[in-house]
Amino acid sequence: TFLIFGVDSKLCYSYNTVNNRITQLIQFRRKEARRVISFQDFRQTDDTPIYLQIVRYIQQGLAAGAIQDGDELPSRRVVSALLAVNPNTVQKAFRLLEDEGLVTSRAGAKSFIQATPEQIAALRRELLETEMQAMVDAARRMGLTREDAHRLLDTLYDREGTDA
Repeated sequence: TFLIFGVDSKLCYSYNTVNNRITQLIQFRRKEARRVISFQDFRQTDDTPIYLQIVRYIQQGLAAGAIQDGDELPSRRVVSALLAVNPNTVQKAFRLLEDEGLVTSRAGAKSFIQATPEQIAALRRELLETEMQAMVDAARRMGLTREDAHRLLDTLYDREGTDA
């Protein structure tokens, strides 16, 4: 593993030779450090287009509080290299995030998360509702009654050792 540090406003990153990928991004400016969103935990799936997976990763990070208002997005080229995808795919994802009002970008400049607490709360509710609707649909297909589904949810919710 080696580190490359830039001067003033240049990008700093860590390259892990074992995993053969960039693992951490931090932006330094004189005495100030800016949080740059890491895609280290991003996992691609086969059933959804990659650009939508990138959008969902950012949305879920915002909803969970791991990504915050003012955080910097890595450049499109860096994300493209990290995820081994076409830069146009990343551009499409960033454009969708801009259209949703979650990201602000200027041509040739950096992109930043721009989300109000109200936007984050609405996003959290939307994501949760989507996930829960899929669970309800699956329970109905399996013939689970509403009462059985409630008991199962209560059991799972009370189970210790789960991510909170």
